Amino acid sequence: MTTDEFEQRAPAPEQWARAHSSAEFVALRRRLRGFVFPVAVLFLAWYLLYVLLADYAHGFMSIRLFGNINVGLVLGLLQFVSTFGITALYVRFANRRLDPLAGKVRTELEGEEE
Repeated sequence: MTTDEFEQRAPAPEQWARAHSSAEFVALRRRLRGFVFPVAVLFLAWYLLYVLLADYAHGFMSIRLFGNINVGLVLGLLQFVSTFGITALYVRFANRRLDPLAGKVRTELEGEEE
């Protein structure tokens, strides 16, 4: 698609403004924020806990669980696991709760062009 073709198909600013203030778009933003903000706060709190434990709880973090594996290493690896878990949860949430509504907003916006 060339730039000219894209500009011809792109919605006008009034259409964007109307779509942005539509009830569906407002609901979409509310749903997104309802997931993203709490999960971000929980993850940042979990990360801060890990950093604080690493800095101030050397004895606890150095407890050996088995072999050369200690609490600090396990908690550090759990940071990666939680990141992948959050990603999986978001994909599931988006597929079920966001994508249908986003598709509706997009269809209405693209339908105005024709």
